[in-house]
Amino acid sequence: MIAKVFSGTTIGLDGTLIEVEVDVASRGFPTFNLVGLPDKAIEEAKDRVRTAIVNASFEMPDSRITVNLAPADIPKEGSLFDLPIAVGILAASGIINRECLATSLFVGELSLEGKLRPIPGMISIALMAKDRKIKSIFVPSDNAKEAALVDEVSIYPVYNISDLILHLNATRLISAYPAVDVEHLTQQSFSEFDFADIRGQEQAKRALEIAAAGFHNIHLKGVPGAGKTMLSRAFSSILPPMNKNEILEVTKMYSVAGLCQNRGFILERPFRSPHHTTSRIGLIGGGSNLKPGEISLAHRGVLFLDEFPEFPRSVLESLRQPLEDGKVTISRAAGSVTFPARFLLLAASNPCPCGYLGHLKKRCLCMPGSILRYQKRLSGPLLDRIDLHVDVLPVEEEKLTSKLKTEDSSSIKKRVILARSKQHKRFIKHKTKTNGEMNTNEIRQLCILDKEAIELLKQAVSRLSLSARSYFKIIKIAQTISDLENTEGIKMTHIAEALQYRVKENE
Repeated sequence: MIAKVFSGTTIGLDGTLIEVEVDVASRGFPTFNLVGLPDKAIEEAKDRVRTAIVNASFEMPDSRITVNLAPADIPKEGSLFDLPIAVGILAASGIINRECLATSLFVGELSLEGKLRPIPGMISIALMAKDRKIKSIFVPSDNAKEAALVDEVSIYPVYNISDLILHLNATRLISAYPAVDVEHLTQQSFSEFDFADIRGQEQAKRALEIAAAGFHNIHLKGVPGAGKTMLSRAFSSILPPMNKNEILEVTKMYSVAGLCQNRGFILERPFRSPHHTTSRIGLIGGGSNLKPGEISLAHRGVLFLDEFPEFPRSVLESLRQPLEDGKVTISRAAGSVTFPARFLLLAASNPCPCGYLGHLKKRCLCMPGSILRYQKRLSGPLLDRIDLHVDVLPVEEEKLTSKLKTEDSSSIKKRVILARSKQHKRFIKHKTKTNGEMNTNEIRQLCILDKEAIELLKQAVSRLSLSARSYFKIIKIAQTISDLENTEGIKMTHIAEALQYRVKENE
């Protein structure tokens, strides 16, 4: 007898429907065959499924079993087909009721005692099931919270295969997992560092506020001990909370990478800080299974690259296209996958190998040639894609020892949220979400400069030999400054402040 069970897998970030066809023959030698381009993990499912069914006190058919994973031309990976294979065998053997199989989807890895273990990519599969009008999804109990983010689909958490069999036979029903409304969840992010703990560095704090408000890339450059790393760590405390669509995007990414099984979903903006020994594949993504890299895991959040020039040049140059496009396409012989990568680049670096070039009290010990080689590790095209360049100077003794309170992160965050709300209204009819993502057409259409601002910008282009990219980035930064001040239009003072963050690269 033949039974068909719906399941799913992920290709890149997207879920794909897989039909698990099981034939339990009435005659023939007792064999178990798996076809449909299964990998080694799926081949080993034969032993897991057989043992799990027996240990759950049910009979395994003593005849020829053939399982086909359709479409047969798509390579299948992982252990998530254990449960649908087991359900298909039990349905074909007449042990369970087959009526609800046509509107249900099953995923999960089986242990030898019949319990279900969590699988990666659950939210992508749930979204695919919703598009396919599938009513019920039976998932491992540890995946239920993640899958419940998708509405209009009933999620049933399954602890072991015995509970599922009793449910399908209407003997003892499993309660559906309640839908999760992320908009009503508390999104009070906790940060180890607060801007109130940082003395001085008013210019760097202001630049970070602009970066958070407009989602602009920023480069902090200064001597060791000036506070670059602490400023960067405190940066996440002023970022606005994510909305529902952003939570779904980020959770989908982490689910495919297998990083949200213990959390269910991601509420806080990602803050990824890879070491400078990270490989190009680790940063961009790829590998034999085409997994997302650090830039994709930082989607809608922050990618912090400390010791910026210490990264291999080939690794840094691979950031250029994702910084412009907000996505990365990885092509291999088996196919290509596109991952979103709309991240905020936060980089920190020293001015020279010893770190004290330009220090007012400590002498730089580097040779001119080593300084030049160190600075050339960061190419002009890469620096041109960074919006804000800030020199972080050592903190003065008076400010360092002062007991006066400085502005805390919560006050800055309120201004950032207000500026983001203005951008939301501005881009209500566009796919763009923030000022930092605007293209040239949107800048011309939406950014209104007064006469004095235009005149100052013309002089800056002439005297500083700004590139076309720098020209438009200055306007985007000025628009964010205008949003922070809650004013209409871009004025000369906004352009003047934006210019000081772009001059650094041309010195």
